[in-house]
Amino acid sequence: MQPIIFEVHTRIMGHGHSRCNVSLWALPALLVYLVAGIAQPPEADHPSTAQELIDGIKGFERSAGLPQARSFEQESNTVKSYYRCYYTGPLELPESYDGLKLRQGSETGCGMDPRKYDVFFYALQAAGSGKTPLTSALARSSVERILVVVPHEDYHARKALPATIGEAVATLAGFVTAANYARGQFGAESRVYHNLSLEPELFLKKSAIVNRYYADLRKVYDRLQSRQITSPMAFAMKGRLFEQLRSECDAINPNPTSFNKSVSAYNNAGLAFDRTYTQYYPLIYELFESRRLDLKLTIDALDRALNEQKLSEQRAVAKIRSLIDE
Repeated sequence: MQPIIFEVHTRIMGHGHSRCNVSLWALPALLVYLVAGIAQPPEADHPSTAQELIDGIKGFERSAGLPQARSFEQESNTVKSYYRCYYTGPLELPESYDGLKLRQGSETGCGMDPRKYDVFFYALQAAGSGKTPLTSALARSSVERILVVVPHEDYHARKALPATIGEAVATLAGFVTAANYARGQFGAESRVYHNLSLEPELFLKKSAIVNRYYADLRKVYDRLQSRQITSPMAFAMKGRLFEQLRSECDAINPNPTSFNKSVSAYNNAGLAFDRTYTQYYPLIYELFESRRLDLKLTIDALDRALNEQKLSEQRAVAKIRSLIDE
């Protein structure tokens, strides 16, 4: 069988955008669709139900040798979404979603005073418990969103990592797995494949923006803590930074189809939440590039390097940097 070619639009080590033809024969268990005859798949409409999409991409993961979680096996008759309220102080900026306070919400929201707290109300479509049912919210999402969420959550079920590392890897795994499945299922010229092939780069753009504004806002609060500025000054600087952040996120083009280019909420809670996903995404993407855009090689390298019990974020980052420098 001839190797399948996966066309990827990517930024190669700061040298602008280029189109790379990468042999899928060397690509992941997470990328290679090991079924004869998919080299020139016919164009097809997407299945009419979310469950058919989920069954299809789970079958793809299974053929690639990935562990299967028992998530999304059937749609729940009672769960539309999982309603969560993440919150923090108006002049506090936690490192990640692990540092945010959490309480249960409802379909109508959180009912918390925005003058006292920065709140991110999250109508969660899926949770990575390994046994999560298909919520009606996810079932009614776009094809691209469904195809990305399933492998993202399945990656979480296979390996426990510090949140900021695990979310970055799961995010990349979700994008690449979904794109390759769409190429095989719907064709290289399909709208779904085209949209999904752009997601890794678009999220890289969002990550750079979120990480930069997080650092800028962190400096504001550090100056407040050291009494270099007053609270009114900090609030004014915070407002300006969030206005600029919104403007830069809105300018991301084209619009992504499986994630929101906006920050979850334009306050401290939303920024801390999103930073959990973006902080190390550029690092994981750089590792992906160093492994010739081969997701299986990337994940295998991470599995070997990050095999310690109770691995700290700092040690995980150092090990990943050493993998890139090999």
